[in-house]
Amino acid sequence: MRNQESDRGSVALRRRQTPCRLIRTESDLCSFLPTSDHLVFALQSELRSRLGWAVIRAIYDGLPDFQVRRLEGMGFGPFLRLEELAPDVALIQALKEMWDLECHAFLFPWGHMVPTLEDVVRITGLRVDGQAVTGTTYTSYQEPVERLLGLEVRGERSSLVQRTVLQASLGVVSAHRQTGEGQEEHMERMADDARAAMAVEEGEAADRDLRRFLTLVITKMILGTREDPVGCRFLPLLEDLSSVGNYAWGAALLAHLFDSLGTSSRETGVVGFFPLLQVWAYYHLPSLGRGVARRRGAVPLL
Repeated sequence: MRNQESDRGSVALRRRQTPCRLIRTESDLCSFLPTSDHLVFALQSELRSRLGWAVIRAIYDGLPDFQVRRLEGMGFGPFLRLEELAPDVALIQALKEMWDLECHAFLFPWGHMVPTLEDVVRITGLRVDGQAVTGTTYTSYQEPVERLLGLEVRGERSSLVQRTVLQASLGVVSAHRQTGEGQEEHMERMADDARAAMAVEEGEAADRDLRRFLTLVITKMILGTREDPVGCRFLPLLEDLSSVGNYAWGAALLAHLFDSLGTSSRETGVVGFFPLLQVWAYYHLPSLGRGVARRRGAVPLL
């Protein structure tokens, strides 16, 4: 987990494109990124909406029991039951600033550290062994999207589907709270709407519902991007639902997160499942005092 420098008396800091403040101790991370309350709130809202966590959890709660059992068999159960985590914006941005592009790891004064596949399993519960999440890129995704999801792509040569259209196909037309509605009531209403819209018995309609839901989970959480429309390039992997659980979705999550960390430091936050970084830092940098595990040894830790 930690690679110590041979010369412990000095630390070689790599050159960066943008100025960076030296962090000498773990506790310095807390004050590394000076942000106003307004900016922190804006970034929190952006990161929350990017994942769409509340909507996905509400739809999951509205799924029929047989669909929940299918997701359990695929290995998604523990991940989908995770409680939403409030973004620690300053910490996430500070970690992004310390990403070493050459070594693909975080450069701390004491050496390099990086989340591993073991961390992914312990924190999220997703599988990291199995078949690689890869395949052929199609010229057009119109046919598989129409056939497997019953939806339309944005253009003939596009792989994108409108997020709102995908949500609506699962019963959640709007994710906004109604006037005077609390968070618990909001979640219950969305779950009821999803429950009323989805097939209650196994068959082609139920398979289509499950592919739509998995598309939302994969594109908004596991392989999330900044764009509002959702991509369907992985959709061929969902054609045979019996083989979906054979793929290493946790490894794909980590690879996607590493790729996003290499973007410009001028971009705030990271794409992908940022809570992995947040909990990883809480666990491996305990002197930050940013988070305490409720149950030691629990898997998933998040």
